Amino acid sequence: MSKSQTLSAADRTRLEALIGHEFAEKERLDRALTHASARTQKGGNYERLEFLGDRVLGLCVAELLFRTFGTATEGELSVRLNQLVSADTCAEVADELGLHLFIRTGADVKKLTGKRMMNVRADVVESLIAAIYLDGGLEVARRFILKFWEKRAARADGARRDAKTELQEWSHAKFGITPIYRVEERTGPDHDPRFTVTVEVTGVKPETGIERSKRAAEQVAATRMLEREGIWQRSSAGN
Repeated sequence: MSKSQTLSAADRTRLEALIGHEFAEKERLDRALTHASARTQKGGNYERLEFLGDRVLGLCVAELLFRTFGTATEGELSVRLNQLVSADTCAEVADELGLHLFIRTGADVKKLTGKRMMNVRADVVESLIAAIYLDGGLEVARRFILKFWEKRAARADGARRDAKTELQEWSHAKFGITPIYRVEERTGPDHDPRFTVTVEVTGVKPETGIERSKRAAEQVAATRMLEREGIWQRSSAGN
């Protein structure tokens, strides 16, 4: 990760080439790559951009799916959308771009690994989309999104169902009961919270998920139980 307070001119040029857009306002690109822990004196961090980028990404991917899968039901489209805008997918795009080389963080975040570092990479992709949108407009943002999401949208496994829905149907069919989710712990600062959630199904061992929202943690826990019980094939990306 970059240790300087701003991107060098060479790094900006290199990253703009990877993105496919030359920024009219360079500060937007700097801000999109700045984590709250960096505590910069000016320009702020990417949190507000992340909020906007998430919405722009959702719109463009929903439009892509609506156009690509003309006979798909609303349920199938929703499942595909959830997978394509997930932290896992956004982190994949970040890795494809090599964004870890450009992100500016504080010393505490530089030590993060695994799932928590994946979330930082995913957040930066969303903030970058917002920066592109603000600097170049929706068409430029859409072009960037299509470049990295179109091939992912076409994957055959894109319609894997929502984990909580799948687990509930399996639990009903096998045991006649509904899974119970319980928040065990909430940790971390307000800008980077972590929820630990346990899912219980009578008759099988509980599973736990840790994520940045209660709902996402529930999905992780449900996924782990489905994979452990052999209902779903274990993801190559892991949990």
